Amino acid sequence: MSDDNHTLPYPAADSEHPTLVIPGGKDGAPVDGVAAPARKRKRWPWVLLIVVVVLAALVVAAELIARAVLPGIVRGIVIEQLDLPADQELAVEADGILLPQLIGGTLDSLHLSTDSVTLEGITGAVDVTATGVPLRGGDLRGASGTIRIDESQFTDLLSDTDLPIDTVTLDTPNATVAGSVSVLGIAIPISLTVTPGVAEGDLELTPVGLTIGGLEVDADQVGSTLGALGERLTETQRICIADQLPAGITLTDLEIDGAEAVIDVDVDGAIATEESLLEKGTCPQG
Repeated sequence: MSDDNHTLPYPAADSEHPTLVIPGGKDGAPVDGVAAPARKRKRWPWVLLIVVVVLAALVVAAELIARAVLPGIVRGIVIEQLDLPADQELAVEADGILLPQLIGGTLDSLHLSTDSVTLEGITGAVDVTATGVPLRGGDLRGASGTIRIDESQFTDLLSDTDLPIDTVTLDTPNATVAGSVSVLGIAIPISLTVTPGVAEGDLELTPVGLTIGGLEVDADQVGSTLGALGERLTETQRICIADQLPAGITLTDLEIDGAEAVIDVDVDGAIATEESLLEKGTCPQG
């Protein structure tokens, strides 16, 4: 290389030409030892999450409070309406999420049960489910349930019949009524086995067996021996028991389960507003 093109030296740094420092290098890396300013993180997603969690906790707490308070309120209303003892045991359960139902003013489904309650002289275990229960007063959309009674209570249901009944024995699927009839001044023991059921709201008894004086007899023998009474004993009987139940309750089915009678009932939704439906019903005369 010739000496005609000499390379000029880089000017020395001085106070008149300071070296510029770039704040940040590639990808935000510090340049010449100077750190890049930190970016501020967005906090609003965390705030929103906290708000959602708090609201969810409040909803859960409100639901738990509603479930804790509602059964006591319902129990008090039922006891007052049915004139039950203050210490009456009564379990109350509501289905579904309660808060929307409470806000709407109607419970979708309400389940009430007790192992023993006395209504119009009949004592038994009751299990009832009501639907469309208005919280501000009004009729129920509907209700149905089951009543379980023992042999003594079932005997009381048959007390107004023409059957010679002293005792009733229940044994799935039948009931056996025992008593005596007088023939020529002589008391003859009779035992009639029937299959209970329900027909148009009445109790129905279908005979399946009969013994007189300890001997099993057929229908023809009974008719010729006991006359009109014998004929009634061998015929299916319908017994109205509406006068032993609240007017708002209608029998829909009856079965014998072991030593208990299981009675299915339908409840008039207006029973919540019409006091007359809580009183005893009536049976046709004659």
